[in-house]
Amino acid sequence: MITTGNAPLQLGASPLALSSLARTMLDPLMAIATLLVATRAFGVAFEGPYIILSLLVFSLTFPANAPRGTSVGAVVRQVLADWMLVVGLLLLLGWVTRTLWTVDAYVIAAWVAFTPVAIVGGRLTLPSLMPRLLAADGLQRLAVIAGAGPVGRNLAERIAQTPFLGVRIVGFFDDRARDRIDLADGAQVLGTLDDVAEYAKKNRVDLIYLALPMASQPRIMKVLDELHDTTASIYFAPDIFLFDLIQARVESIAGFPVVAICESPFQGMPALAKRLSDIVIAGTFLLLAAPLMLGIAAAIKLTSPGPVIFRQRRYGLDGREIVVYKFRSMTVMEDGGQVRQASRNDNRVTPLGAFLRASSLDELPQFINVLQGRMSVVGPRPHAVAHNEMYRKLVKSYMVRHKVRPGITGWAQVNGLRGETDTVEKMRARIEYDLDYLRHWSLKLDLAIIWRTVFVVWKKQNAY
Repeated sequence: MITTGNAPLQLGASPLALSSLARTMLDPLMAIATLLVATRAFGVAFEGPYIILSLLVFSLTFPANAPRGTSVGAVVRQVLADWMLVVGLLLLLGWVTRTLWTVDAYVIAAWVAFTPVAIVGGRLTLPSLMPRLLAADGLQRLAVIAGAGPVGRNLAERIAQTPFLGVRIVGFFDDRARDRIDLADGAQVLGTLDDVAEYAKKNRVDLIYLALPMASQPRIMKVLDELHDTTASIYFAPDIFLFDLIQARVESIAGFPVVAICESPFQGMPALAKRLSDIVIAGTFLLLAAPLMLGIAAAIKLTSPGPVIFRQRRYGLDGREIVVYKFRSMTVMEDGGQVRQASRNDNRVTPLGAFLRASSLDELPQFINVLQGRMSVVGPRPHAVAHNEMYRKLVKSYMVRHKVRPGITGWAQVNGLRGETDTVEKMRARIEYDLDYLRHWSLKLDLAIIWRTVFVVWKKQNAY
């Protein structure tokens, strides 16, 4: 099976398991090793608070995020962003528990400074080191691909770009004429589909990937029947994975295998973890912000006529209508078939409302929506029903964003797409970020978005 985006490839047994374990363990092990070196360098015993700190760091960095790029610059940016988030959470935890002063400041400073250097070095070294280790131990696996079409070429390219998988593609098998096959330099066609089984037996091929069109069922069944006489592991990469998939995976329904094409990331334990984190974060925030919210409510009542809370219908989970709360910041209460988005210097915004919108304080009542289960702290921002009905006709996959609860903040908002979407291109860009969030959700990503939201709000970016 092969998935789109940065999702992992399921390619085999022990080499993949070993390389995957090495990648996911790299960040936490580097962080703990650097802490150990720092304590030794400053003559501090590695005990008590440092052991607890190691356990906290391990829980925050395991598993390591999947690489979002292969260039040195991309690796450095990703490591620094992830490490700043971890350090920020540790500082917050230390301040809340009043344990910041139980550790040596010089040790912590050196550790914070050199850990990202160690992680970057490890990430840049591992891809070239892992294949050598696998080859030395006889674990590198030979693979062939049956089908030299777009799926097969894409699969081969992914494997070539991920050398620490320990898989080497020997070549392709395809029934088409050679002049109809467009392969990268160095790739070769080893024969037709009738030759796959014999070649696999003679050359001790470990992995065979069937990258054939799903319409070619008779050919697929024939190849599979012939491959029963080999010891190779066989994987099917159907052409359905050429499409843009959301949380694609193979599942079993009463023993019958089915492929998820578009699914919510929140199933089973991830759903429970997401909901618990929402309750904890929203409940804590409402307790801390209660005096501020009472003050804002009184100010709204005293400065302009109308209700304190603005209620508007929006689309929530699975496209069902929900009612979202905001502090009223305008002189109007639009919730009909046509809703005009707020724009710069909008004369409908009250003087107090302008401040509330710029500082995002008007969004505070939505934490009540989170406790109600209508929204999440992080997720695609909900749009007015009128806007949904308009943009679902103009932007492909627009409604897929409703596979999860809408959020107070989201991946699009911390990437410069906060505020008015006055063009279809801006909305299309926002939807791309929303779908990217669905593909790659994790609690770590949620925390990173919350962390970045603080700086977006502080800069008052696109807020009016």
